[in-house]
Amino acid sequence: MRFVQPAVRRLREALPPALTSLPGFEQRQRALRVWAGAGLLLLLRSLWPLRLLPGWLVGLVLVWALLELLVWLWWPRRWR
Repeated sequence: MRFVQPAVRRLREALPPALTSLPGFEQRQRALRVWAGAGLLLLLRSLWPLRLLPGWLVGLVLVWALLELLVWLWWPRRWR
């Protein structure tokens, strides 16, 4: 894992402050991760192993991503 740490450090330095240091950055990162996962699932859906997933499961992942975004927008955490 030591060879991964410098890459993660460079990635964090390349991200804007809204995703690394400003208040609420954890929620923004989580929302982006969920949306990236949902988008990746949709893009890779044509591959054979992912064709076995039922459509309702893919829809559930997309609904989860939408709920994460709505919670982040409507009820942001306040920093102290």
